[in-house]
Amino acid sequence: MYSTLISATELQTLMAGQQPLMVFDCSFELMQPTGGDKQYQESHISGATRADLDRHLSAKGAPDAASGGRHPLPSRESFASWLGSVGLHPDMQVVVYDRQGANYSGRLWWMLKWVGHEAAAVLDGGLQAWLAAGGAAESGAGPALQSSDYPLAASRAALVTTETVLKHLAHPGQTILDARSAPRFRGEVEPLDPVAGHIPGALNRLFSDNIGADGCFKPAAQLRAEFDTLLAGRDPASVVHHCGSGVSALPNLIAMEIAGLGRSALYAGSWSEWCSDAGRPVARG
Repeated sequence: MYSTLISATELQTLMAGQQPLMVFDCSFELMQPTGGDKQYQESHISGATRADLDRHLSAKGAPDAASGGRHPLPSRESFASWLGSVGLHPDMQVVVYDRQGANYSGRLWWMLKWVGHEAAAVLDGGLQAWLAAGGAAESGAGPALQSSDYPLAASRAALVTTETVLKHLAHPGQTILDARSAPRFRGEVEPLDPVAGHIPGALNRLFSDNIGADGCFKPAAQLRAEFDTLLAGRDPASVVHHCGSGVSALPNLIAMEIAGLGRSALYAGSWSEWCSDAGRPVARG
């Protein structure tokens, strides 16, 4: 079972072995929401199923959304229903990938853990690594899907609410880690949300800092050293990850797990939910 990362060659081996497997293309362009669909149509791993951030991994306007913010999580039940609609079974290995440095595939990786599917891994290096390794690709609409019933299991991921974050501000048992760029964190610019700044007391680590020059996650030892320096003695188990809308926080969460620091929590509503209420405190600088 692969539960964190899988290499292109390891995925090729799985495919050759005819093991129960589903591959999902999660490519997305935040400033051009239809861009991921176009990329998928042009080229994707042979047999890969499309998973779109807006259509499949978010629940804008849904009454049963599990979080707020610009990309609210669907309920676990709604997400499990979608997994069944695309034919996923609990005994399948899942591999997720994108073209954007695991920024969007990390969302599906986390959501699978959230509904209890531990056998889910991010393709290290994404589609670029797959093609460089000679992996098979195709264009077009993708495979025909046969629906199934996907049963919910106990969650393997921790989801934190706004109320919990607010209640534990300045408490040593909570360490907020913000994955947005430093200028957004400091409140110098804010291109997406109505308020600039960050949650008081938060630390800052840009999500892309986890990716090396080769497009893959940095080695575990390097990630461990970088997070140890950032946390400066804080308990890794206290970390709550967030970003603008609960998506780009995931590379940080995955990187901490690669580094051997455990699976920390996600505040999925993130800054877009936090700043929607003027009564919540905002820090700048």
